[in-house]
Amino acid sequence: RDNPKAANDMGVATIHQHIPLVPTLSVLENIFLGSNGHWRRSSDSRLQFEELCKRVGYRLDPDALVSSLSIGARQMVSIFQALGTGADLIVMDEPTASLASEERELVYATVRLLSRGENKAILFVSHFLDEVMSLTDEVTVLRDGKAMLRAATADLDENQIAEAIVGKQIVALEREAERRNALTPGLQDNDPAMEVRELASPGKLAPVSLKVARGEVVGVAGLLGSGRSELLHAIYGSDKYATGTVVVDGKQLARGTGAAVRAGIGLVPEDRMAQGLVPDFEIWRNVSLPALQGVSIFNSLPVAQRERDRGWEAIRLLSIKADSPEILVKELSGGNAQKVTIAKWLFSDVKLFLLDEPTAGIDIGAKTEILRLVRQLAGEGKSVIIVSSEFEELLTVSDRILIMRDGRCIAERTAQETTEHELLLLAGGQSANVEAEDRSIGS
Repeated sequence: RDNPKAANDMGVATIHQHIPLVPTLSVLENIFLGSNGHWRRSSDSRLQFEELCKRVGYRLDPDALVSSLSIGARQMVSIFQALGTGADLIVMDEPTASLASEERELVYATVRLLSRGENKAILFVSHFLDEVMSLTDEVTVLRDGKAMLRAATADLDENQIAEAIVGKQIVALEREAERRNALTPGLQDNDPAMEVRELASPGKLAPVSLKVARGEVVGVAGLLGSGRSELLHAIYGSDKYATGTVVVDGKQLARGTGAAVRAGIGLVPEDRMAQGLVPDFEIWRNVSLPALQGVSIFNSLPVAQRERDRGWEAIRLLSIKADSPEILVKELSGGNAQKVTIAKWLFSDVKLFLLDEPTAGIDIGAKTEILRLVRQLAGEGKSVIIVSSEFEELLTVSDRILIMRDGRCIAERTAQETTEHELLLLAGGQSANVEAEDRSIGS
C-alpha cells in the first residue's frame, strides 16, 4: 500500500516542513498519535516520552497544548513524533527552518546521535548550506525537479553547492549591498514614513521608539523569544494589549489591524499557513483578499475573473511556480507559498512592509528572489522592516539593523559598520558595550 501508514509500518518516518500537528491536542498526544492502543495518555506513553527527552536532551511540557507552543517548540514536537515511531529511515524536510540557533544545535546533535550512534539512515533536506556540509555524507542538489549535482560531501564546499542551486545570484546580491552601503548612508535622517513612540506590550515588549525612512530597509536581529515578532505585531495592531503610538505619514493610527491596513501597512507573518494565507483557497483568492476594492464592482461586489487576472499577475510578477492561479496554496512549495503571502500586498497602496522571517524554510533560489524583491520595494520608495534569524541576510538586504534581546531593543547598527559575528554576540548577550535601557532608535 502506498500511503504514510504503510511507510511508517516499514520503518520510515517523516518530519514535515509545515509541521502537521493537531493544535487542540497535547504534546504527548501528538507525539504518540499514530501509536496503537486505546488510551491517548497512558503511563507507558509518558515513560516513552521521558526517555525521548533524555535521548534528545530537550524538555517539553507533555501536557501543553500544541496550539500554545512557539513554532520552534512545535518543530521539536514533530521531531519527537518521528523518533517515537522507532523508524530506521527518517526523512527530515527542512527540520531547522523555523528554529533559533540554540534549537538548531539540538537538532544537529539528534541527527548525529541517530546516524552515528544508532545507525539510522537520514534523508536530510535543508537550504542551510553549513548544515549540509556538517551533517551529511552525500549531497544531491535539485533544481526545477532535476538533479544538478550529486557528489560526496567531502568533495564539495558551500560555494559549489550554492552555485549548483542558484548560479551567481547570491554573489551579485552581496555586491549590490556593498555598493548600496557605500552610496546611501544616513537614510534615517530623511522624513520618516513611519514612527513608533514608546510602543510596548506587557510581558513581551519593553517600550521602544523607532523611525523608518521612505526607501529604508530596517533589519531586526535577535534569537527566538527576543521580541522580534512581538515588535512587528505591536506595530501592525494585531497585539491587542500593546500600548504606545504608531504614526504613518504624520498621522497617528488607531489601534487595530484594520487601521494599519488602511494606513498602508502590510504584514507577512512568520507562520504563513496559519496567519498569512488561507491554505484551502486558490492563489487568486489569497492574492485578492487584502484589496478587494480593485477587483469589485462599486467597491463591494468582487468579480471572479478580475480576481483570477490578479492571480496571473502575481504569478508573473514574483515568478511563482504554478501552472495557474487555480492551484491551492497548500499545494505549493514553501518558497512559492511565501511569494503568494507577499504578493497579496502588492496590489494595494502599502507604504510599510513588515516581513517576519520571510525566507524561513525556503530554498536558496526563492530566498534570493525574495531578498531582491525587498530591495526593489525599497527602490520604489517603500519602507521595510524585516525580521530574520539569518544575520547574513540582514547584512545583505538592510540599511540599518536593530538588535533585540529579552523584549528590548538593546542596540542599533548600520549594515556597513557591523558583522554577522557582532550581531550574534549582541543578540546572545555576550557584549557588555551596549545600553540595556529603553532607548529611541533612528532619531
